[in-house]
Amino acid sequence: MTDTRASALEILRTLVGRPDADFHEGQFEAIETLVDQRRRALVVQRTGWGKSAVYFVATLLLRRQGAGPTILVSPLLALMRDQVAAAARAGVRAVSINSSNAHEWGEVLQKVQRDEVDVLLVSPERLNNPSFRDEQLPTLIARVGLLVVDEAHCISDWGHDFRPDYRRLRDLIAQMPAGVPVLATTATANSRVVTDVAEQIAQANTGLPPGSAVSPVVTIRGPLARTSLRLGVLRLPDSRARLAWLLSHLGELPGSGIIYTLTVSAAEDTARLLRDAGHVVRSYTGQTDTTEREESEGLLKKNEVKALVATSALGMGFDKPDLGFVLHLGAPSSPVAYYQQVGRAGRATANADVLLLPGTEDEAIWHYFATASMPNQAKAEAVLGALTENGPSPLSTPALETRVDLRRTPLELLLKVLDVDGAVRRVKGGWVATGEPWVYDRDRYERIAAARLTEQRAMLEFESTTGCRMEFLQRALDDDTAVPCGRCDNCTAPWYPQDVREEAASAATASLDRVGVTLDARAQWPTGMASLGVTASGKIALGDRLSEGRALARLTDLGWGGALREIFEGTGPDTPATTAMTAACIRVLAEWKWHERPVAVVSMPSRRHPLLIDSVARTLSEVGRLPWLGDLGLSNGGPTGTSGGNSAYRLSNVWDRFEVGAELAAALEPFAGRPILLVDDVADSRWTLTVAGRELRRAGASAVLPFTLALRS
Repeated sequence: MTDTRASALEILRTLVGRPDADFHEGQFEAIETLVDQRRRALVVQRTGWGKSAVYFVATLLLRRQGAGPTILVSPLLALMRDQVAAAARAGVRAVSINSSNAHEWGEVLQKVQRDEVDVLLVSPERLNNPSFRDEQLPTLIARVGLLVVDEAHCISDWGHDFRPDYRRLRDLIAQMPAGVPVLATTATANSRVVTDVAEQIAQANTGLPPGSAVSPVVTIRGPLARTSLRLGVLRLPDSRARLAWLLSHLGELPGSGIIYTLTVSAAEDTARLLRDAGHVVRSYTGQTDTTEREESEGLLKKNEVKALVATSALGMGFDKPDLGFVLHLGAPSSPVAYYQQVGRAGRATANADVLLLPGTEDEAIWHYFATASMPNQAKAEAVLGALTENGPSPLSTPALETRVDLRRTPLELLLKVLDVDGAVRRVKGGWVATGEPWVYDRDRYERIAAARLTEQRAMLEFESTTGCRMEFLQRALDDDTAVPCGRCDNCTAPWYPQDVREEAASAATASLDRVGVTLDARAQWPTGMASLGVTASGKIALGDRLSEGRALARLTDLGWGGALREIFEGTGPDTPATTAMTAACIRVLAEWKWHERPVAVVSMPSRRHPLLIDSVARTLSEVGRLPWLGDLGLSNGGPTGTSGGNSAYRLSNVWDRFEVGAELAAALEPFAGRPILLVDDVADSRWTLTVAGRELRRAGASAVLPFTLALRS
C-alpha cells in the first residue's frame, strides 16, 4: 500500500465512521489523480457512490502537503448545508458564502485569511458578485489548493440543468496557478455532456508555458444502476385521480420521502390537501423562506415528516441516506432529470420505492420552462444596445427594465448569458457593455432546443416502455453496463396498489374545487417610468390604490387552473362563462372577508374575452343584487403592446388608456364614497387593474375591489 493510499484510507474511515471501510472502485484513483499527479479529473458516478469522500479526502491530503484551501463550487443551499455537515464529520473545516449568510461573510473571509478553513463553498452566482469577484476572489485563487466543481453537468448547456453562471468556471480555472488540481463531479451526464464538460475543463488555461503538453482530463465513470430502487409508473386520468391515489396510499409508502411536483402552486396545494387529511408534510419550493427550508430539511432527515412536497428546488445533492421513497406528481422533462431526482432515495438502504404519476399537463409545462430559458436574439440585442448607449455608466436591472421589455427573471438570465459570453460585465451599480463583439449563436440554440425535444420524447418513452425502467434510465445516460434490474414494475409486476378509496376521491374533489386566491394591491410605481413617458414615481397615493382583491384561481392550480388554462392559453372562441364557473365565482365572493361590501359592479373592457367578462360581471351583479354600471371606457386608443413583458412596459402600455366616460360617471354618482367591485378576466402584472382602479377612485369610489377569473402567478 502506498503512503498516499494508507493516509487516504485512514481519512476515509474517519469520514464514514467505520474501521473496516474501503474505497469503492474508482475513488482512490480519483484521489491519486488529484493529490499525486495534480491533474484534472471528471468523476461521473451514481448517487451514493461517494463523490464527496473523494474531494474531502483529497483536501486533507493536500492540506497536509501545505496546499491552500479547497474552493468547492456548489449550486444549491440545501446541498451546501449537507456538504458542510459531512465535512465536519470528516474533520474538514468547511464554511460557505451564499445568499443566506451575508451577515457571516466578513468572519468567513477572516478565517480563510488566517488559514483556518479547509474548504470554502461558494455558489457559481457568487463568483460574479462584483465585490467578491474583484476584492476577495483574487486572493483565494492565489492560495487555492484544489478546485471542486460539484454537479458539473450544470457547466454544459447540453445538460438537463444548465446554469449560465457555471460557464464562468472555465475563466476561474484559467486564473489559477499552474499545477492546481481540478475535480468535477456529477451523477447525471450522458456521453455528450461528459465530453463537453471535459473539454471545457481541459481547454481552460493550465498556467503552463506556451507549447507545454497538456494532460487530458482523467474521466472516471462507473455504472449508474441503483439496485435499491424499485421503479414504477402509474397512469391515472387526471389530477383528481392522482391526488386521490396519494391520499389513499401515502401512509403505505416506506419511511419518509419526497413528493415532487412541477410547479410551486401544485406543491403548495398538494401539501395543504395532505395536511388536511392528517398527514405530516410540508411544501418546499423556490419561494419558501430560507429558514423554513432548513427546518423542513431537518424534519425530513429526522423522519419527523412523512414527506416534503417539493419542486426541483429540493434536488441536487440533498443527502438523506435512508430516504424511503420518491414520488412524482407529473414527470420531469427528461429521463436524465428524472434519474437525478429519484437518486435521492435508497442511498444507504436495501430498498426504496420510486413511483411516477404522469400528468396530462406535463408537456405544456415542459414547453414553458424550455422556452423561458433560451436567449432571444432581439431582446439580447436590445439589452446590448441600451448598455452601449449608456456608455461607461452602469445600468441597474430595474433601469434596464424601462429600456427593454423583458421580465426580471428572464432579463437576469439573459444578462448572465451575455456576461459569460464577454459582451457585458456586472459592476457595482449594475451592468455595462464591454464593447466586445457578440453574435447570437442561432445554430447552437437551435441544436439545444432540438435536444430538449428529444429528451421530452424520451421521457414519454420511459413512461410507456414495456422494458426495464432502470435499464432505460441508464441507457439515457449512455451507461453501456445497463441490464434489466429485475425489480421494476415491468421486470416483475406492478408493486404499487392501483385502487382509490372513496373517501380519498371525495377529499381530492373538495380540495380541487377550492376557490379564491388573494390579489395583492400594487403599492409602488416602477422606477424610471419617466423614460417611458409615464409621470408616476414612488409610492402609489393611498387615494389612488386598489384594495386587496380576489381571483378564482391561479392558472397553475391543480383544480380550476386546468379549466382556466384552456380559456387563456387555448385558441378557442370567446364564450360566456359556464354555469359551474360562475357558481365558483359566486363562492369566491361569498367567502371574501371584505371590510365593506361593494355596492356596484364595473367591468373592464376586453378585446379577447368580452363575452366572458360580461357574463361573469352580470351574474355577480344579479346574484349579489348589485347594480352593474357597465364597462370602464378606453382612451387614447386603449392599451398598447402585447401581453407579457416587464412591469415598466406593462404600466406604460396601459397608462392613460382608460377613462370613466360621461355615462359611467353618471352611473357612479349615486355610489360616490362607496366601494366598487371591478371585474376582469386575468391578472398578470396587475398594472391594468391598478390604472383602472385609480380612475375609478378619482371618479369617487371609496375603494375598488378587483376580481378576476385567473391569476397568472
